[in-house]
Amino acid sequence: AMATDLAEFLGGAIGFSLLFHLPLIAGMAITAVVTYGLLLFERTGFRPLELVIGALVGIIGFCYLLELFIAPIEWPSVLRHTFTPSLPDAPAVMIAVGIIGATVMPHALFLHSGLTQARVAPRNEIERMRLLRFSNIEVVIALSIAGLINMAMVITASGAFHQGFPDVAEIESAYRTLVPLLGASAAGIFLVSLIASGISSSVVGTMAGQMIMQGFVGFQIPVWLRRAVTMVPSFVVVGFGMNATEALVASQIVLSLALPVPMAALVWFTSRADVMGSYRNRPLTAGFAVAGAMAVLALNVVLLLDTFGVPVPGLG
Repeated sequence: AMATDLAEFLGGAIGFSLLFHLPLIAGMAITAVVTYGLLLFERTGFRPLELVIGALVGIIGFCYLLELFIAPIEWPSVLRHTFTPSLPDAPAVMIAVGIIGATVMPHALFLHSGLTQARVAPRNEIERMRLLRFSNIEVVIALSIAGLINMAMVITASGAFHQGFPDVAEIESAYRTLVPLLGASAAGIFLVSLIASGISSSVVGTMAGQMIMQGFVGFQIPVWLRRAVTMVPSFVVVGFGMNATEALVASQIVLSLALPVPMAALVWFTSRADVMGSYRNRPLTAGFAVAGAMAVLALNVVLLLDTFGVPVPGLG
């Protein structure tokens, strides 16, 4: 939850800071107040908060849909590399691992399960099967949308900065470069998406932290205390003058490095008949799940080997 909040909280803070020309610490204060306010929706049930989060994700998707039309994008190249991806060097592996961590976040595995349990109590097996089916559909749609938004971000950045601006590596410089390059509207859309992403993901991260705490230690922690604890790393980054964008990317890598552990636990428990009964994984499902976990683990191993200076064949 802390690693998630570090990225999303900093993202929202940078967005408010650039949009309203405020110090970064002021942007953090605004993000904290807005996020805390949204968390209060939990008192009225999950549905209102779910609708707010859905609306924020819709704003992010719409913003990047607009950016795809504004930025000069080579669509034949996009289509080709969608089906023939490559990891030519260590920075590419780092970004790929960060994107995996940002899309399939470890805490989301706990959160989706917990929210399904709390939403509707099935009265019989038919209702339980129906609830499971709708939950599966919901998760597939949510992760697909998250993946498409990440793809849109990468495509937009490549189209806008690859030719002539390869040194753009920070959110602030990306925003300032977008103004003369694609116009103030493109830069404004970028900031709106950044703020929406920061707020929505920060709320979800805090909720997931509470879900995990309840599951492991069996007690609830007040919203304000959860919010304060998960914000600590963000204030440390700003207080010590660290590079906010580098810290943001690093936090997503931390999420990806942590991901194989809950993935392995998930595959193990959902494949056991004594835990799941008739709902245990079929062999094909278990096979795909193991393959996914191994792929994430392999990328993490490559990144760690490169970090410690161990040569990796095929990696520049």
